[in-house]
Amino acid sequence: MLLTADIGNTNITLGLFDDDKYVNEFRLASDKDLSGEEYEILLKSLFKDYVITGCVIASVVEELNIKFKRAVDNVFGIRSVFVDCNVNLGIKISTDNPREVGADRLANAVAVSNRYKGAVIVIDFGTATTFDIINSKSEFLGGVIAPGINTQMKCLKNSTSKLPKIDVSISQRAVGHNTTEAILSGVIRGTACMVDGLIAQCEEELGEKATIIATGGYCGLIANYLKRPFDFVNPILTLEGLKEIYEMNTSASESLLEKSVQFTDV
Repeated sequence: MLLTADIGNTNITLGLFDDDKYVNEFRLASDKDLSGEEYEILLKSLFKDYVITGCVIASVVEELNIKFKRAVDNVFGIRSVFVDCNVNLGIKISTDNPREVGADRLANAVAVSNRYKGAVIVIDFGTATTFDIINSKSEFLGGVIAPGINTQMKCLKNSTSKLPKIDVSISQRAVGHNTTEAILSGVIRGTACMVDGLIAQCEEELGEKATIIATGGYCGLIANYLKRPFDFVNPILTLEGLKEIYEMNTSASESLLEKSVQFTDV
């Protein structure tokens, strides 16, 4: 089975594939304080009933890269690989500095380029809310990075003396009749307005209408307040993209492993 690992700023999402079948998903906290040995214990517990034969990793948390790769390799007896702009992606990265693009965003771009014709905008609702823009030539052009919903909530709580910590939930009205309603309106409805506005501006710059794909934990919540609905919602889009990248590079696995050598021989 193939293990796909998306190391984000908040969670490590672990997806398990048996050929083309998506088998299961697990989540761990992206805890920089955990040791490699502790990650090994967690992995052994989670996957004790599975036989892992390969692993592909996307990470935006450099502090976890070495220890997490070592843990995976030690537990499963494999050589896991990292995704970056140097591996075969099947798409062109047309940004000023391709090395800056997060591996999760590359995985999103690969996943949609193989599924949809024409321009595509992927909106990923995580610690950050990101837009990944792929034109009709399957070129990744870049996108948008904004604070995610939980990040906005934490910022309000930590940066003000009187605003309370509240849980993310439905915003009942635009005009808040109390502090909680006002915060929910600003964050939830405000994010939806940002999404609507930026989709229109991105399409204007693209010069064509795009297919809008949503992923990430809060896409279902935000969908309630959009003027333009998402065309598709895919909660495992990043993991599917990682699987496709792994498969594209399987025939050239030695090359892929060599490009991951900075993490392999430590």
